[in-house]
Amino acid sequence: MRINRLFKLALLCFTGTLSFSTPAGAWQIENQTLPVPPADPVAPAPGDTVRLRQPFIIPDSLRYQFFGDGTFARGNVNRSLIILRTEVNYDGPVVSLATNPRFAYGNQNGELAERELYLDLFVDLYKKRKVYAFGLATLESSNLRGINFRQLAGAGVGWRLHESERNKLSLTTAIIYEDTDFRTRASLTTLRNSTRLKGKHSFFADRMRITHITFVQPSLLDISNLRWSTLISVELPLSKWFTLRSSFENSFESLVESGRQRNDSRLTVGFSIGNRE
Repeated sequence: MRINRLFKLALLCFTGTLSFSTPAGAWQIENQTLPVPPADPVAPAPGDTVRLRQPFIIPDSLRYQFFGDGTFARGNVNRSLIILRTEVNYDGPVVSLATNPRFAYGNQNGELAERELYLDLFVDLYKKRKVYAFGLATLESSNLRGINFRQLAGAGVGWRLHESERNKLSLTTAIIYEDTDFRTRASLTTLRNSTRLKGKHSFFADRMRITHITFVQPSLLDISNLRWSTLISVELPLSKWFTLRSSFENSFESLVESGRQRNDSRLTVGFSIGNRE
């Protein structure tokens, strides 16, 4: 009997010692089931990568500008010419789009002299790289040159020759297909090489800009068939959105209708409105 009492007392002391040496709540945590939070049905599975959907159009990459140029003369020769043009550019991470539609209307001594419509679309691939690829398509008609309809389409390669905060210069070359429907002479179908030099230069802390673009387009089937054009503009930005400008344009075509001059020149003054830098 006494031995049993001593045994129970020893067992009680041993149990008390364990209760003091074990951290509080350890027995309860070990013996109970911890609640598991419910699974999130939207959460990705382990190993999956969450991809944020990019917007189709990035507003900061969309640039547009409207141009209004003209020239007027009164006296022995009454002449007026108005040229309306728009530039829209979208620069994407892979594909960039650009279009420059233009409409010109002019009369001299009350008779129609110029009525020209020009539409184009340029599609560039990886244009932000030093070397990039592009495709182009244009449609145009001209009363001045006696062209009912002209269409061009082709593809080529472009090089960013120089780019800094004050100067930008690029060169492109392409192989294009041309189909021209003249008013009186036979229609023309040919392949051309189209080489373009385009630049923009800033002076006097961007108080004056000079932009220029030149096309040289010889026929690959007839070396005597040559077209080229140059447009040079001097711009005076008055604000980010409004610019005064004066432009000189010269164009040449070796094949023209009878009675037409091969060379045409224009000097105009005007303005531009838009968010393009």
